[in-house]
Amino acid sequence: MELPQVLEATLSADKGQRVTAQAFLEQAAQTSLPQFLQALSNELADTAKAGTVRMAAGLQLKNHLTSKDEAVKSQYQDRWRALPPEIKQHVKTQVFATLGTEATPSSAAQCIAYIASAELPFNEWPDLVAALLQNVTVQTSPESVKEATLESIGYICEEIDPQVLRGQANEILTSIIQGMRKEEPSMRVRLAATKSLLNSLEFTKANFDNEPERNFIMQTVCETTLADNKHVQVASLQVLVRIMSLYYAHMGAYIGPALFGITLDAMKSSEDEIALQGIEFWTTVSEEESDLALELADAQEEGRPPARESGQFARDALQFLVPILLLRLAQQEEFDDDDDWNPCKAASVCLQCLSTCCENDIVALVLPFVREHMGSSDWRFRDAAVMAFGSILEGPEVNLMTPIVSQAMEVLLQRLADPSVIVRDTAAWAVGRVCEFHSDAVLCQSSFVQLLQGLLAGLDSEPRVACNCAWAFASLAETAYLKADIAEYQTEPDTYPLSGMFAGIVEKLLAVTDRADAGTGNLRSAAYEAVMELIKNSPRDCYEVVQKTTVIILERINHLLAISGNVSSSDRTQLNDIQSLLCASLQSVLRRVTRADALQLGDSVFQALTAMLQTSTTGGVQEDALMAMGSLIELLGEEFMKYFAAFQQFLLTGLRARAEHYQVCSAAVGLVGDLSRSVGRQAIVPMADPLMEALLAALQAPDLNRCIKPQVFSIVGDVALALATDFAKYVEIVSSIMKMAQAFQPDRSDADLVDYMNELRESLLEGYTGIIQGLNQGENGKAGAEVQLLLPHVVDIVNFVEVCGSDPDRTDSAIATGCGVVGDLCAAFGTSMAPLVNKPSFMSMLQEGRRSKVTKTRTLAMWASRELRQLKV
Repeated sequence: MELPQVLEATLSADKGQRVTAQAFLEQAAQTSLPQFLQALSNELADTAKAGTVRMAAGLQLKNHLTSKDEAVKSQYQDRWRALPPEIKQHVKTQVFATLGTEATPSSAAQCIAYIASAELPFNEWPDLVAALLQNVTVQTSPESVKEATLESIGYICEEIDPQVLRGQANEILTSIIQGMRKEEPSMRVRLAATKSLLNSLEFTKANFDNEPERNFIMQTVCETTLADNKHVQVASLQVLVRIMSLYYAHMGAYIGPALFGITLDAMKSSEDEIALQGIEFWTTVSEEESDLALELADAQEEGRPPARESGQFARDALQFLVPILLLRLAQQEEFDDDDDWNPCKAASVCLQCLSTCCENDIVALVLPFVREHMGSSDWRFRDAAVMAFGSILEGPEVNLMTPIVSQAMEVLLQRLADPSVIVRDTAAWAVGRVCEFHSDAVLCQSSFVQLLQGLLAGLDSEPRVACNCAWAFASLAETAYLKADIAEYQTEPDTYPLSGMFAGIVEKLLAVTDRADAGTGNLRSAAYEAVMELIKNSPRDCYEVVQKTTVIILERINHLLAISGNVSSSDRTQLNDIQSLLCASLQSVLRRVTRADALQLGDSVFQALTAMLQTSTTGGVQEDALMAMGSLIELLGEEFMKYFAAFQQFLLTGLRARAEHYQVCSAAVGLVGDLSRSVGRQAIVPMADPLMEALLAALQAPDLNRCIKPQVFSIVGDVALALATDFAKYVEIVSSIMKMAQAFQPDRSDADLVDYMNELRESLLEGYTGIIQGLNQGENGKAGAEVQLLLPHVVDIVNFVEVCGSDPDRTDSAIATGCGVVGDLCAAFGTSMAPLVNKPSFMSMLQEGRRSKVTKTRTLAMWASRELRQLKV
């Protein structure tokens, strides 16, 4: 077959043709990637070819340039840069020439962005930005070229670190603003420019910090919201939402004169897409100001001024926003798809955010609407009233809301039996929020039994209603358990308000999971999750139900295992989902059963879980089965070792899971921690070598998701603590790998990478804690001589703790674990540590730890301080 025919076949309605064509293309890429990419770029650029062929060529080229998986994406970028220069130049020339010759969205625009993200950070393709800007600014450029070029600029800004293009940011912004201006005759160009600005706003910080430049940007965006084109209006409103999120501190000058009127008009628009952006704007404002309120509270507690101040925009606009939002709640359609996002749903979310932000101020604005329409003859207004009431339950003071909620419960329970399924659904949701935020108002009421009966009846209703009723039971179980009376000598209550109907509720929820329509609207999952919450939050007098539920869950697992070989491929996904839910439910009940019962159930549980691990090829099921096995290990302790020989292969297979199955690896790593903490030193020593080999391989695997590596370092500490001095033979290799990990430095402008750095550092410190304490455990409680093996690494460890404790982005957890390592080093090495840790930086870290609001941090800091003082005695 010729390449055009193969490409066209990848878009065929015939699955067989698609699979065959894709296999052909993958073989071509493996045989000679340079020639394959060259051929794809030729097909993409050939305007004589059919649009479907060009689109398929662009899709294939894009898929060989980038990936959603960050690790794979990095590999693809390295691979691209290693291609022969003439191949790269040919592909770049072809994709650039394609701009403006395709239908939108442009495949070439995306391919240019992905090549740019690989090359620009390495100072390659230096003339790209200038060429793109010329396409936009030259008057003779065709409309389609300007449109596709602006699209490409937007993709580049979305893909690349702003620092890479810092020197060209002004020119990029100027070209975008030029395309947005009202003088631009083409709405297609204005739309592409507005979308490009949306993607490039993070590049414009310096421009927003400059008042004249900021004024010009804001003027252009505000004028664009008035464009005579719905799509341009929507895009410009999206820009305003993003600007409010990124540059809130600068918005005080614009909120009154422009943004208030623009966004209120948008909220009232008959065009849903426009209304959604107007509502989203005020949702963003209220979320931002809620965060600022928390920052202010923290600053006041610490006796310092806040870093940022709230402009109180939401509170000032509240009286104007609420009436519009309430009317939007009443504009729902009877047959709206649950998954469709519409102004009615957006208005409810906005009200919830405003309630959290403005607290008591919102109540008086919403309650009159609720009282007027809760009994309306129009189902839309009944539903709007219930939705409005449910939306303001979080935020206002409990003392203010408790009497209001108490009065409303009778009407809410009536709405659970409303003729309209939509109203019943909303009522069940509102009751669930009452149970979550105002449980005192229902737990002590005489209507409590009526509430439980209403929710039980709701479980027989349509899936959307039953789902919310299940969630209400979950919320109620948690709050009832937390508020139950517990004797001083007990760790759990003897009884609680749900006890009398507990068995019936669990039985009903389990029956719901077997409904023929349980797969609709997430019902089965909601019912099982409610069962898990009830079991987790069960008092002593409900233990018999826990026992019975454990048996039922095991029976269901075994039933699924028996029929799994006869399930059609179309039903396989549903079977996997049910298996995962059953594993999670089993994990929940195992955490509540006594050890005596666990010993009796051990064989059955182990056989069921290993059978599931053996027969399932789905990562989610394997992950949940391993996590349930972890609960069994914690219960049985050393008694679990009779199963280990049969289980070891499953554990090692899980530890070797990579790529898309990284969560299986994570569960397996957690299991190693469970074993280390539960089975004792004598049991862990014989299996240490294969487990440590697998853990170290995971740390060095380039294709393992990076989020697993911090967990592995922490678990290595657990293993070391369990092995004690027997960990000595791993000290050198582990120390070497940990030292390499310590060197990780993120881009400080990337919040996700900073969070990862902190997680990695905390796990490394936890690992060092386990290693030091483990090696320092000699026979008969004496200090172990093996701890001296760490001496060559002590300076590196101390320096690392100092870096962690003084980092401007440090977390409280890093301070806690850092203090712990300091204390462990002092306890292990005595006075030889004094010159290394008796420094102002360590004194400052310990002082910060002693002043922490977190008890664990204060405790570790005070202990480490005592250990340090003893060095001076």
